[in-house]
Amino acid sequence: MLSRRSLLAASFPAALAVQAHAATDSFQGFLAGLRAEARRNGISVATLDRAFAGVQPNQKVLERDRHQPEFTMTWAQYRALLITDQRITNGRAAWQQNRSLLGRVQDRFGVEPGVIVGIWGLESSFGAGMGDFHVVEALATLAWEGRRAGFFRGELIAALRILENGDVTPARMTGSYAGAMGQPQFMPSSYLRYAVDFEGHGRRDIWNSKPDVLGSIANYLARSGWRSGESWGQSVTLPSNFNTSSAGRDDRRPVGEWARQGVRSLDGRPLARADVQAAVILPGGAGGDAFLVYANFTAIRRYNPSDYYALVVGLLGDIVTA
Repeated sequence: MLSRRSLLAASFPAALAVQAHAATDSFQGFLAGLRAEARRNGISVATLDRAFAGVQPNQKVLERDRHQPEFTMTWAQYRALLITDQRITNGRAAWQQNRSLLGRVQDRFGVEPGVIVGIWGLESSFGAGMGDFHVVEALATLAWEGRRAGFFRGELIAALRILENGDVTPARMTGSYAGAMGQPQFMPSSYLRYAVDFEGHGRRDIWNSKPDVLGSIANYLARSGWRSGESWGQSVTLPSNFNTSSAGRDDRRPVGEWARQGVRSLDGRPLARADVQAAVILPGGAGGDAFLVYANFTAIRRYNPSDYYALVVGLLGDIVTA
């Protein structure tokens, strides 16, 4: 019996037409079961008809899913790739153009503009690169044949709920090959939890409405434990006898203790209060960049659970709003 995977990967011309037909039948059978599950979750027939009109397995989605880069960047490579002169220039322009809006967002959610702009810049280059895959088709393809089919099935049901709510049409629901949507690159389940109608127009538009985009990022951080008025962290210098075994985000100590060990500010800002809990991060290992990170670093990591990502978000935000 042919597997679904072999149906799409067929390489012999004589069998290609038969296998393609079988693949289509398999996919349509999957959609039929998905529609039944969606109906049990309160999704209307009209929404399902609109969502799945013309949807087919997307080979480009499967190719990206199966051939993700295995190369692991060093901290120096990651930082150089993402904090570029062009991104800084674009970020400063975005900050200046949206200062009033970001101030209103901060007033409502208690999240400082720098971290919002940092996430916006990394996720979609300030709205310039959101991805052009149709989210329903991409998620349906991955739920049918992807490496994490169960996860993507849940995200597809969440996407259908968004369509049922009327926030966006299927044609405008675009994003990455893996279903991350709009300028904040929210997965559908994150959209349902965190997206906001900051503009007050009756729908949550993270594709075209800057108020909704920036408000939604701020809401995500606020609900992830962001502490208003506190920094995410800062660059520091370490004493020559620093014990690197005490580095790492899980070894949190009062700032006063780190200061007594000889940890000093590198970026001109004083360290946080002596009683504030902090950790030392050495992303490139001993002898490289060093950072003292606070509770808000953890809030950024809830957006993306990578130390590199959280550090670049913080650094980029600090640079463009300085």
